[in-house]
Amino acid sequence: MPQMLKVTPTEHGVRLITLHRPEAMNALNTQLLGELAAELAAVEQDPGTRVVVLTGSRKAFAAGADINEMAERDLVGILNDPRVSHWQAISSFSKPLIAAVNGFALGGGCELVMHADIVIAGEDARFGQPEINLGIMPGAGGTQRLLRAVGKSLAMQMVLSGIAIDARHAQRAGLVSEVTQPELTIERAIELARLIAQKAPLAVRLAKEALLKAQDTDLASGLRFERHAFTVLAGTQDREEGICAFQEKRRANFTGQ
Repeated sequence: MPQMLKVTPTEHGVRLITLHRPEAMNALNTQLLGELAAELAAVEQDPGTRVVVLTGSRKAFAAGADINEMAERDLVGILNDPRVSHWQAISSFSKPLIAAVNGFALGGGCELVMHADIVIAGEDARFGQPEINLGIMPGAGGTQRLLRAVGKSLAMQMVLSGIAIDARHAQRAGLVSEVTQPELTIERAIELARLIAQKAPLAVRLAKEALLKAQDTDLASGLRFERHAFTVLAGTQDREEGICAFQEKRRANFTGQ
């Protein structure tokens, strides 16, 4: 059983995962990242879970990497850091991942937020990459994903100065999709997750993959993937069900076939 996560059993196709290391403001140490990677790997194999909501506490989503753990590693330890494989596993998660963020999302916490597909933030949320203050730089996608999310100028400002931005600024920049009252952040994320969980699983997965392709490839390659995915979905039972449900004016019952 996870020790640094709280996992709510799947309901209506949605599983809620809560980072739970309150004594360290959910700082991301090797154990927590390992438990999260393992939990997401289990979700991949669970057809009953269609969407995951990831959250932290009201005070902090995750306040960064575990500095004390980092201080114990020499150069060899850094080069062989087991957290690298955990981050890779989290990055490869194929189902929709919604982050519900309250409080601080700094350093590794901000990088974890950027692994999510949709970000719902409380008005008290703060996003930043303060690694520069320690004489280092972001190392879990913080430079690459941040620039793609908010653009060059703001990414440079955040990474080179270490200054965090608030939730409204993050929304205007494109890092956050919605801002809500802090006490409603998780509720809103679950509401959206349940809506997505009602959609055809294959269509959701391929649509997510196509959107991510847009970040990583040129337009022509992205369009080729989109056409291929569209063609694949045309032969599914869920496509037939969706059209029939529309014509019959009823709610579709998608099975992932």
